[in-house]
Amino acid sequence: MVDASLHRMFRGRELAGRIVDKISETEVQATIMHVCGTHEQSITRSGIRSLLPDGLEIVPGPGCPVCVTPTTEIDAAVELAENGTIVTVYGDMMRVPGTKGSLSQKKTEGRDCRIVYSPENAVEIARQNPDSEVVFFAIGLETTAPMTAHVLLDSPPENFSVLCSHRLTPPAVDFLLALGESRISGLIEPGHVSTIIGEKAWVPLDEKYHAPQVIAGFEPVDILLAVLMICRQIKEGRGRLENAYRRSVTFDGNLRAQAALDEVFTVKDEVWRGFPVIPNSTYEFKDEYSDFDAVQRFDLKLAESGEACGVDCPLCGKILRGLAKPQDCPKFKSLCTPQNPLGACMVSNEGTCNIAYRYGGIVKIK
Repeated sequence: MVDASLHRMFRGRELAGRIVDKISETEVQATIMHVCGTHEQSITRSGIRSLLPDGLEIVPGPGCPVCVTPTTEIDAAVELAENGTIVTVYGDMMRVPGTKGSLSQKKTEGRDCRIVYSPENAVEIARQNPDSEVVFFAIGLETTAPMTAHVLLDSPPENFSVLCSHRLTPPAVDFLLALGESRISGLIEPGHVSTIIGEKAWVPLDEKYHAPQVIAGFEPVDILLAVLMICRQIKEGRGRLENAYRRSVTFDGNLRAQAALDEVFTVKDEVWRGFPVIPNSTYEFKDEYSDFDAVQRFDLKLAESGEACGVDCPLCGKILRGLAKPQDCPKFKSLCTPQNPLGACMVSNEGTCNIAYRYGGIVKIK
């Protein structure tokens, strides 16, 4: 249990104010990207951008797992539901539209689509319905992938399978840095992902790009400290990986979770929403677990294009790549709202558009 006084400290106004003063003293002008929906929520809700000096901005990248799941995989889940399969999924994913509608829409049409809170819930549904096929639509980054691996290591029933849409964060960051279109000067790396994969997973990027990277927690002071550390690196002409979240993140990470992932999965090249193919960025089942692969079991055909952002959403891809802000979209807050989302970025509580809608945050992207 986290000590309450420690929790309050990382939200303290006085400490935050001192860090902001130190940031201003660096006189650094830069674009810093984070790749975490929880970071974006904390940044926007606490007004961090309004505290930063002119010329220093934080832009969101592809850190929302619901948002980066491409339409082709949503369409596959919808197809399963239409064919009579019980489809189970985390709550936000129910409402993300594909080209054939959303799972939520299929549920209103009488299809059996259910929200679950863990893959264990999906396995229990499979045991309760032995005469039906049950698919768990597994989304998420390295934080949720170990739970999917765990249920497959625990001998699930034969009528259970997984539509695997888990994605890996470092390859996406690597791709963005190589692409060079976002003018990224430094990176705030996600704390919860790093708790699983450890500092070591970011070392290859450190060696390849020598760009300032700081692993950060999710309280306002955590994020401001990461910004200060990046600004100091830029000021001093350094570029290295630093860990500002040592209370949770070790160099090696969670070895037990990594072992489960290594046992069940290998990695492959795959598209993300708004991106072309990103090398080694998606988990797929090893041969010994292929019987639980819904794509193989139901002979699903996944399209090879990841550029489609949504049925009616024109800007999701650019927002996910840090090239546009929600307010740039002509449908933001008018035709596209959390109650009527046209694209994935408006559905999830970790989506940039959803956060901007709820908290009114302005992302300063030039």
